[in-house]
Amino acid sequence: MSYTLRGRIESRLAALLPVLLGCCVLAAALRHWWPVELCVLMAAVGVVLDVQVWHRIFPYQAAWAILPLGLVELGLVLAIVYGAGLHAPLGPALFLFGVGWLVSFLLGQAGYPLLRLSYAEDGGELGRAGAVAAAGVLLVLIGSAATWYVRRPPVVYLAAGVHQGPIVIRRREVLQGSPGAVVKGGIVVAHDDVHIRDVTVLGGRNGIDVENVRGTVLDGVTVQGAKLDGIHVRSAGIVIRNCTIDMLGNKIGQGIDISFNMDMGMSMVEGCTIVGGMQGITTHSSMTDIIGNRVSRTTGQAISVAEMSMGMAMDNEVRDALGVGLNCDDQSMCMFEHNTVIGTRPDTASGDPSRRGVAVLASFYSEASLWQNRLVANPVAASAITSSMFRWSKDTGW
Repeated sequence: MSYTLRGRIESRLAALLPVLLGCCVLAAALRHWWPVELCVLMAAVGVVLDVQVWHRIFPYQAAWAILPLGLVELGLVLAIVYGAGLHAPLGPALFLFGVGWLVSFLLGQAGYPLLRLSYAEDGGELGRAGAVAAAGVLLVLIGSAATWYVRRPPVVYLAAGVHQGPIVIRRREVLQGSPGAVVKGGIVVAHDDVHIRDVTVLGGRNGIDVENVRGTVLDGVTVQGAKLDGIHVRSAGIVIRNCTIDMLGNKIGQGIDISFNMDMGMSMVEGCTIVGGMQGITTHSSMTDIIGNRVSRTTGQAISVAEMSMGMAMDNEVRDALGVGLNCDDQSMCMFEHNTVIGTRPDTASGDPSRRGVAVLASFYSEASLWQNRLVANPVAASAITSSMFRWSKDTGW
């Protein structure tokens, strides 16, 4: 049919209203905001595309076109979800989008024509029902925004000086460190939607321990002297930015370990500086983007994407690693782009030929895509072993 611009928008908003109400109910049941955030994002992307793109290039839109247009909208929504760090689990997010698409299709093909017999002749306009639907969507959004504002997590300020830990956080909150705030003995995150900012942690079994929670954000934290992991993440969704982790002298410790959170959606480690430890940044069964970090003087692998993980390591700098710089292991799919790996050293004491100073290693049925990486002064630039493979750009080699 041939939609008017008003008809496109009214049809979309009317189809969105029941889905948005369902998202609000789901958010209340789960005690998480991502369903509402996802529905709002779906609406915003759809309306913008209606106004700027679809109305201009499709003066007539066949019924079958809803499928390819829906796939385009889904791709944009997912790109924004993961680019903005929205903590929406992939499976439920796809389900919600699918429900919204199905409701829109059924209403467009059967519901609206029955509600308004002149629906097609009016270019998709719904008359008074369209205005009521738009007002309903606006009221739901205002109510959701007001609820979010009232339920914002409290900010807890950690005063300068040494605080004995471990500190266990059992509620939603923002822990904001004042200059000179130090926690001795570690921090344990035991609740969803916890933000920790500008805090230094000394010692502890793990410097910061995050397990079985969602929505954790660590920003500007410093960890020194942890016995095992600087930042230890298990079955939890997390974003880590601008951290500093010192693991020098710890032969078995890891700077950041993010594991077994594939169902939590995309995690991120960005802008961190990590020195020492067996592994600087490692992931296991995880979808984690590792971007813009500086890792040096590790004794195992500087950055490792392992154990059926999927992720991108981009714009990282690896220096003076022992054995292996970038590692893609155990049936993982890795994208290594624009990284710099300098001076990886052979681990002769191990007797392991795969650790002979390899800048980029793919092992055990893994696949690593290489794009414009800078590999300098490494005994071996790249090695693929045990049924693994590389894909790299033909114009740059690595």
